[in-house]
Amino acid sequence: MKTIAALSSLVVAATLSGSVLGASYDISIRGTDAIWLAGRTDLVIPAYTGTDVPGWPIDRHDFGTPERLAETAPPVISVTGGDVVKVFDPAVGGVSFFNGFGAPLYGPEGNAPTSSILSLGGISAYLGTQGALVGVFLDNTIPDAAPAPVALDFQSAASRDFTSLSPGLGQIFFIGDGENSANILQEFIAPTGATRLFLGVPDGFGFLGAPGAYDDNDGSYRIRVGVNQNPVPEAGTSVASLLMASLAGGAWLRRRKA
Repeated sequence: MKTIAALSSLVVAATLSGSVLGASYDISIRGTDAIWLAGRTDLVIPAYTGTDVPGWPIDRHDFGTPERLAETAPPVISVTGGDVVKVFDPAVGGVSFFNGFGAPLYGPEGNAPTSSILSLGGISAYLGTQGALVGVFLDNTIPDAAPAPVALDFQSAASRDFTSLSPGLGQIFFIGDGENSANILQEFIAPTGATRLFLGVPDGFGFLGAPGAYDDNDGSYRIRVGVNQNPVPEAGTSVASLLMASLAGGAWLRRRKA
């Protein structure tokens, strides 16, 4: 059995990469990264037993699944209230939410029929596409106390077609692939008091009711985001080439002034 705190220190899949133009986090999100376990350092994730676990707030199958997976803590990055978290590269990957390996795989946008999953502790309910990539901003406290904040509604295509979104603390918000219908990369504004951003997956039996059914979730999503940064240069753009371009620009200006 592992505590959420131990898993968080081991599982944070965000790696910081620097450049002269900015920095970004490359984040991997597993199908078992339960968004309602964000910040829950008070909980100990039970080992997989092949049955539902009495008292554990995340529902499991009452029979052994081929995958035999326990839930995992979602990856986290540090933020401050007012920070702008911008998608640099659209999310990719796929997750199967069914017993056994392989298809059908849902992409980061989730499956078109919408889901409605209940809140847990101080983290809101989720209303949106099935199995999508989602996030939640939290402060430094453990989100164990109810009532949870009001759920944001992402069940319609229009509600997911934003360029900028400002969720509150504890409100699960839709990320999907991180692009709107015009292929504009989306951004998310950290609310006042936020210190952490968690990325995870919403799941429940039939994508309805209580959070659960993570024990057969194969696969993962991957996304690259920046905090208060412009997109980094494309791969292969070296610091030397950027410096040369800058010097060349300066020489051109000097020639114009001569």
